[in-house]
Amino acid sequence: MIQRFILGVVLVGVMVLGGTSTYMYLGARHTRSLAAPEKPTAATPRPQAFSLPGTLYLAQSGALYTLSAGRFHQITPEAGWGQPSISPDGTILAVKYGSYWSDVYVLNRFGTVMRQVTSNQSRFGMRDPSLNHWSFYPRVGYDGATLWMTYDGLKCDGCYDVSPAVYSMPLGGTIRQGRAWTDGGNYSGGDQQPVPMPQGGVIYTKFDFASSYDYNLDDKLVGMLWYTTRANSVGRMLTSPGEDCREPALSPDGKQIAMICTYEKQVSYLTIASWNGSSLGARRTIISDQLVAQPTWAPDGSGIAYFAPGVAAGQFQLWFLPKAAYAPPPAPPTPSPTPGGPHNGPLPTPSPTPTPPPVRPIQITTNAGFDATSPMAWGG
Repeated sequence: MIQRFILGVVLVGVMVLGGTSTYMYLGARHTRSLAAPEKPTAATPRPQAFSLPGTLYLAQSGALYTLSAGRFHQITPEAGWGQPSISPDGTILAVKYGSYWSDVYVLNRFGTVMRQVTSNQSRFGMRDPSLNHWSFYPRVGYDGATLWMTYDGLKCDGCYDVSPAVYSMPLGGTIRQGRAWTDGGNYSGGDQQPVPMPQGGVIYTKFDFASSYDYNLDDKLVGMLWYTTRANSVGRMLTSPGEDCREPALSPDGKQIAMICTYEKQVSYLTIASWNGSSLGARRTIISDQLVAQPTWAPDGSGIAYFAPGVAAGQFQLWFLPKAAYAPPPAPPTPSPTPGGPHNGPLPTPSPTPTPPPVRPIQITTNAGFDATSPMAWGG
């Protein structure tokens, strides 16, 4: 009986960790030609290779790495670290996974632990793992004082139902001061990866069954972006169940949302939509020939980094898409009036505007094998 219970807890933990993204990640790793990934530090690009601006924080095999000036550096040991984010003061928030729990920590930019924020291991947790809790996807709000995260605090002690919900709490406080902003649902994957908004409120991914929203859809587990502006409110759906979107990321200017959408298929498109502070504009599919995960905007607006396999069914590598690949084309110039009044003869034929070649993604690594369930953090 206890073995079955522990197995159930482990499976719930995997589900909570990344929802459907975990399935995509594990599925992509099943390949006949899969080689063990190299440490990013062993695969450091040559000095003349393409260099991204700022500092990028990534996770691989339970360790955190930075990429800066074209060089990778390992900043934590391989001890269950993942899901980094950057606070307004430059410190790093990250999750550390235990046996049947996970906690949020504050690190300095060199990976040294400064403070443990949550304490989710129960004193009786080894005997009854259901007494432990899980924290995921920590983000600090724009006020610099509020911690947002996914947390399973709505379950009762000794219960098997894990309903991850979006929580907020004072960054310098304890989880007892936290409050649930969403309800998380039941056995559906819950509400994941909250992104606080500058104007207040939070966008997050709600995992639920498509048929609960549209009887014409199959009874599949899908992701939907939702937005709520106050705790315990129903909030508002931003993307439909049929689009199956998740992993939102806000652009530096606050006017666009990048996400991945699957349209209930075994695909993962990089999608961008405008954001006016309350609703999304038309979706634009930017990449449709890769299994994209965790899109992350460059802090200077120069492009988007993301994870995708370098070869079919391969490990997830780091890619960069320059802004020119998705920026709207410039408007054609307005014809200037003819000097001296109307022209009586035939007007000259305008020269055709040459079509620029398409801008392709740049592959940064070739055999690193990054954790595609862990968002990246990118600082200037």
